[in-house]
Amino acid sequence: MSCPFCFYLNSQEKPRIAVDELSLDEITRFSSSMGNLLWLAFSGGEIFLREDLPEISSVFYRNNKPAIMLFPTNGMLPELIREKTEQILRQCSKSIIAVKLSLDGLGNTHDELRKKKGSFDKTMATYHLLGELLGRYPHFELGINTVFCAENQDMMDEIIDFVRGLKHIKTHTISLVRGDLSHEGFKEVDHAKYHAAIERLEKNLKNGVSPTYRFRGARIKAAQDVLQRRLIHQTALKKRRLIPCYAGRLNLVLTETGDVYPCEILSSKLGNIRDFDYDAGKVLRSEKARKVIHSIMNDQCYCTHECYFMTNILFNPRLYPSLVKDYSQI
Repeated sequence: MSCPFCFYLNSQEKPRIAVDELSLDEITRFSSSMGNLLWLAFSGGEIFLREDLPEISSVFYRNNKPAIMLFPTNGMLPELIREKTEQILRQCSKSIIAVKLSLDGLGNTHDELRKKKGSFDKTMATYHLLGELLGRYPHFELGINTVFCAENQDMMDEIIDFVRGLKHIKTHTISLVRGDLSHEGFKEVDHAKYHAAIERLEKNLKNGVSPTYRFRGARIKAAQDVLQRRLIHQTALKKRRLIPCYAGRLNLVLTETGDVYPCEILSSKLGNIRDFDYDAGKVLRSEKARKVIHSIMNDQCYCTHECYFMTNILFNPRLYPSLVKDYSQI
């Protein structure tokens, strides 16, 4: 696909073509150097294009025991996605397996945003196939993620209502577009409209209109989502960091070629695992990594990256009163 809001593609001078990707053995060696994980997220591009995705998932499952494993997908390969997802569900039975389908509009609007005719129908076909797995695997969660951008910001009510009517969907997240916003049509995000959309999601949760995940602790995750979107909105308006960021300390990004970054947005990498004997600890103890992490702790960089707000909220005791308040209302 050629989604113009994709920060992964837009962070490069041209679309990245994978060369010399990490092998399963290399991933296994790196995974073995780390301890347990709270959360493991796969990212792309389209993750189900990697044929050994179930094997990679099993490696992290055995070595790192992640509580939650997240698999975002554009839904363009319905039968393959269902097959691989069920394989992962069978092999990783003690982790929460969450698949998030991308849905940025309805019908042709979604197709036009993602520059692929028929993609909405393919996503819905994947939704129906995955929905069949929910009753058989209690650790399976199925959700929708919508990228909020200038092109669809006037359609949020319609999208929210549509997703709310999908019986198999257990959560709906709206992600504020990030990365390079210089592309025509994506410059003018109306933050008031973003605020209106996230308020609707919050009200639906607190009024019991929208479902939450089924796993134990799902209400805490829902409360964190509410607080996270509120902080993202305030950060976007004030254009500064409002809470400490733990990038490089509690979160790491591993690219397909072995580079390690503190987050997906910053261009300063910590090192490459091939240069440090596939040892995460050695990467983080390097002089370069220490300097990058120190700069994040003391710099005034800011972003609206949902993945990092999750960690920045859950590991910040100062936010617990707000978190508990939202939790009590869900």
